[in-house]
Amino acid sequence: MSSDSLTPADLAARLLAAGGARAGLGVGDMLLRGALSGALLGISTSLAVTAATETATPLAGALIFPVGFVMIVLLGFELVTGNFAVLPLAVLGRRLSPGAMLGNFVAVFVGNLLGSLLYAALFAVVMTDAGTAGALPPVAARIVHIAQVKTTGYAAMGTAGLATCFVKAVLCNWMVCMGVVMSLASTSQIGRIVGAWMPITIFFAQGFEHSVVNMFVIPAGMMLGARITLAEWWLWNEIPVTLGNLAGGVLLVALPFFFTYVRGAPARPVLAEPAAAGAD
Repeated sequence: MSSDSLTPADLAARLLAAGGARAGLGVGDMLLRGALSGALLGISTSLAVTAATETATPLAGALIFPVGFVMIVLLGFELVTGNFAVLPLAVLGRRLSPGAMLGNFVAVFVGNLLGSLLYAALFAVVMTDAGTAGALPPVAARIVHIAQVKTTGYAAMGTAGLATCFVKAVLCNWMVCMGVVMSLASTSQIGRIVGAWMPITIFFAQGFEHSVVNMFVIPAGMMLGARITLAEWWLWNEIPVTLGNLAGGVLLVALPFFFTYVRGAPARPVLAEPAAAGAD
């Protein structure tokens, strides 16, 4: 019987091809696919918070949160955190130029932000009955609390808060990028779904920091009444989390894969359509 599982060396070849395919994407495609990814992660985040709130079991939220990530991977959308591993690997493997990589990072980050903000605004309308509700429902109150913990909570800790936030972001994107890798480790649809699901559950269950998730959670909390300024959002969360996500993707996924499976290895055929399979 044939297996739908790729060997690590074949997986590395598929990752290289997926990263190289980004060179053909226009700015409009990156922005649109990035916006759709941001909105989908926002939807899966609000779903996870709803499940955790209604069941009083945080793990319930973590178990269903990956549905948004899986949709992003299967539909070939763009998520900057996944690109933090795939694109540096392609640059190291000489499939993509550093300039194209940086251009993708900027365009996809902006797209992720726009999509997240759009869903945050729509979510706030629903949670407040278009501004007419007298009190916030439990899910909305939980979003407000989470947003405050992620910003003013770190600020109250000072330098230790920044360090904690950064390390949580490194650990988060280690798992997010492993979710990208595992989603490409199979040639079957169900194999890709299961492979992506496991690492994403791990990061969400432990409360690690994901820059795109926070693009929804913190603005949504602000729209719902959280006392957070724009400066607090960016200085105490979005900037250090993005940098931590970048460090996690490059240092813990891209570099190990390059040194172990790419450097000095013979060229290998790609076993699936890399452009669609690798858009993450």
